[in-house]
Amino acid sequence: MKNLKTIAIALLVAFGTVATAQTKKVNVEKSTITWNAKKVTGEHSGTVNLKEGNLIFKSGKLAGGNFTVDMTSLVTTDLSGDWKGKLEGHLKSDDFFGTAKFPTSTLVFKTITTKPNGVYTVTSDLTIKGITNPVTFDITVKGDTATTVVTIDRTKYGIKYNSKNFFDSIGDKAIYDDFTLTVNLQF
Repeated sequence: MKNLKTIAIALLVAFGTVATAQTKKVNVEKSTITWNAKKVTGEHSGTVNLKEGNLIFKSGKLAGGNFTVDMTSLVTTDLSGDWKGKLEGHLKSDDFFGTAKFPTSTLVFKTITTKPNGVYTVTSDLTIKGITNPVTFDITVKGDTATTVVTIDRTKYGIKYNSKNFFDSIGDKAIYDDFTLTVNLQF
């Protein structure tokens, strides 16, 4: 009986110290994603909205995350009038993100490495236009916020429009393959 009691106490202690995951829903109204894309003759910037997202914590440390982005919300913030409408329409077309067929993109955390000062290195699966590739970035978590800047190579997702890697004679109409997303999450 004494051994049974000892085992029961040991199990209670062991299960009591097992970290349980805490899922924190991202506030999509207060969170922002801004994008920046460069070309030979300049650059454009804008925003895209987060549809939903969650961060998962274990013992107070980042342990997971998943996000869905509303690609139909893609807008440019550096233009106005007709040029704004033309660029937004082109970005939503099949030349770029094909939002009629692919209205959302997703990001799912796969591996996370803890660094000092609330910084984590995350490798995630990013799906754009139905194509999934890994992307790695650092994210900083402080209180109820998380911030990161992610660089994405659009050509890995079938977005080759005016890429010098695919069209040699494009000259000053070339658009660089990498674009950046600056993400500020509140949860």
